[in-house]
Amino acid sequence: MERVEKFLKEAETYYLATMDGNQPRVRPFGTAHIFEGKLYIQTGKVKSVYKQLKENPNVEVCACMNGKWLRVSGELVEDDRREARKSMLDDYTSLRAMYSEDDGNTAVFYFQNATAVFSSFTSEPET
Repeated sequence: MERVEKFLKEAETYYLATMDGNQPRVRPFGTAHIFEGKLYIQTGKVKSVYKQLKENPNVEVCACMNGKWLRVSGELVEDDRREARKSMLDDYTSLRAMYSEDDGNTAVFYFQNATAVFSSFTSEPET
């Protein structure tokens, strides 16, 4: 899990795919944080992605860097505890200009039943 978090942080931007009804939606994300042994991401409750995650928690993340890429597929589960939100925002202090652990908008999700696959054109995929 630490290797996945490290790759996502070093890539800086990854792409999160969700479903909006039967339409796939992909958008850039930048948060990856380990809290209590789980990999978390963050978004705002007012965003469409939040509504999509609540309707269908199955997602896939893809990040590319230096000729390698990482895909993580699984379910995202919302953690509504203040401690989880605070931990994320303490790791990403630049987000504090837009979010607060007590604003009623900040949402954090952790991966459950996830599979990560590291790939490149020059080596076999590693799960």
